[in-house]
Amino acid sequence: MIKEVVSVGLAVDERLRVKKNVLKPQNMTGKEKRICIVTGTHGDELEGQYVCYEVNRIIRENPDCLKGIVEIYPALNPLGVDSISRGVPMFDLDMNRIFPGDENGAVAEHVAARIIKDIAGADLCVDIHASNIFLREIPQARINVNTAEKLLPFARRLNLDFVWVHAAATVLESTLAHSLNSIGVPTVVVEMGVGMRITEEFCHQLTDGIFCVMKDMGAWTGPVITPKEPIISQDGEVGFVNAEAPGIFVPCVEHWRNVAQGERIGRILNSLDGQMLQDVRAPIHGMVFTLREYPVVSCGSLIARVLGGDFQ
Repeated sequence: MIKEVVSVGLAVDERLRVKKNVLKPQNMTGKEKRICIVTGTHGDELEGQYVCYEVNRIIRENPDCLKGIVEIYPALNPLGVDSISRGVPMFDLDMNRIFPGDENGAVAEHVAARIIKDIAGADLCVDIHASNIFLREIPQARINVNTAEKLLPFARRLNLDFVWVHAAATVLESTLAHSLNSIGVPTVVVEMGVGMRITEEFCHQLTDGIFCVMKDMGAWTGPVITPKEPIISQDGEVGFVNAEAPGIFVPCVEHWRNVAQGERIGRILNSLDGQMLQDVRAPIHGMVFTLREYPVVSCGSLIARVLGGDFQ
């Protein structure tokens, strides 16, 4: 059942509409678990669109297996998705920096507040993001250390490669995930792929994990896979690589592979005079789980993240 979460009038007789699809068991008991799948907060992050399609398709083809309530929100920022804009067009806002919003505030704040109100009370929310157009990410969950005890059991079952438990100091209180966790809705943030693209392999991987979690919660009785056991890491085990000069970055390692400390990750080149401006080297021994996708870099641009340790 398609429902309208919020509708706001815009210029030229148009409206901003956030919609969701509510999928329920054929025979309700009143004790069903409620799971929300949300994405499209950033309009240039499209991996979640395919995940929403797959979750819808599998449930539609196996309605007897659904024992919980699944609510799918494919576009929290519909104007951004329509225009392939990261933020909310016209308002020049990053939607994931205005939660929990204000029902009496400006348009974007009003929409954010209504979204929070609509998701409130859910037993689990999976907040799906892609990377931006500049970086490629392996399928991973990102969890604040303060909520790790509650969220790790869910994250471990989502069939992801990596769970990054990050420090409380890096938490942005204006995000959807922080706002929902603050009101008692367990919310796991998933990052994967690259902006403006769909990586089908990653999407199928996460979709399988979502059904594993649904089965754990008693919301699904259909067959599921045995999910991957993810690598779980704290902030101190991650090395960051940033550009020291502006230019063109050319990688020489593959994404999600081992590198030795000091091994070359790539080069930053000057197209004008043919000089190599930076020989980019791994800061620690480990696995490259974030890698620059867009070649043009400025001073300070993130090139890579390396997860310390030995991995197969």
